[in-house]
Amino acid sequence: MSAPCHTSALLLLFMALAVAGAEQSEERSCDVIGDESSESQMERALLKKLEPLSHMRFNVTVGKDTTENYIYHFRVCREVNSTSHDFGGLVQTDRQNGKTTVIGRINETQVFNGSDWIMLIYKGGDSYGRHCSGEKRRAVIMISCKRGVTASSFSIITEEREKEQECFYLFEMDSSVACPAENSHLSVGSILLITFVTLVAVYIIGGFLYQRLVVGAKGMEQIPHFAFWQDLGNLVADGCDFVCRSKPRNAPAAYRGVGDDQLGEESEERDDHLLPM
Repeated sequence: MSAPCHTSALLLLFMALAVAGAEQSEERSCDVIGDESSESQMERALLKKLEPLSHMRFNVTVGKDTTENYIYHFRVCREVNSTSHDFGGLVQTDRQNGKTTVIGRINETQVFNGSDWIMLIYKGGDSYGRHCSGEKRRAVIMISCKRGVTASSFSIITEEREKEQECFYLFEMDSSVACPAENSHLSVGSILLITFVTLVAVYIIGGFLYQRLVVGAKGMEQIPHFAFWQDLGNLVADGCDFVCRSKPRNAPAAYRGVGDDQLGEESEERDDHLLPM
C-alpha cells in the first residue's frame, strides 16, 4: 500500500473512532412511548422544561426491616449509569447484597402536567417476581411546584405491588420547573402611567437633542417649545384667577388708603410766621 493510501486509511480509522467515542459519551435522554412523529407538542415542551434538572442526581434511602433496605437512584431524562446502557432512569440498589433493579427506563417515558405539577413516568423496568403477575416495574415521579428551588425533597411515597396489574412505585419532589409562569400584576392605570412617563421622557430628551444639535439653540432655548411652556404658567395663573376668585375683579377694596384728597389743601403761607422778619 502506498504512503498516501496508508495515511488516508489511518485518518478514516481515527475519524471513525472519534465518532464512536462521541456517540458513547453523549448521554441518552427521554424517549416518549411511541413513534417520534406521534409525540405531541405538549410532551416536547414538558421535556424541554425538565432539562434544567437533567444534570442532577437524586438519591433516597429506605430501610423498612432487615429484608428490605434499599437506595433509590433517580435522574431526570438521563441514565443513572450511562456505562451500563440499560436506559435505567430510576434504579433500586439493595444495600445488603448490592443487587440493582431497574424500576423504570427513560426510553419508555410518559409525561403530562397540571396547573402546578408535572408527572414523569418511566415504564419498562425489570419484571416483578412473585408480585403483580410478573409484569414490568414502573416508576411514577410527581414533581410539584415550589418557587425559588431548582429541586429538593426527593422521596418515595409508596410501592403499590398488591394488585394483579398496573403496580407502580410513587415518588415525589419539589421544583420550580413545575411552576406556571407568573402573570404581570400591573393594573391598567399603572400601564397607562408608565406609557405617559415614557412618552414625556422621549419628548423632553428628543426635543432637547434636536434643539441643541439641529437648531443650535443655547441655554433655556434648548427646551422644546420653550415659548409655549413659558406662556403656559401665565395661562394657568389667569385660569386659576378666573375660576378661583371669590369677588368680582372691580369690587372696591375693604379699606381706604390715605390720599392727598383726604388731607386737604393747606395754605402755602402756613409756615410764614416761623420765618424771621
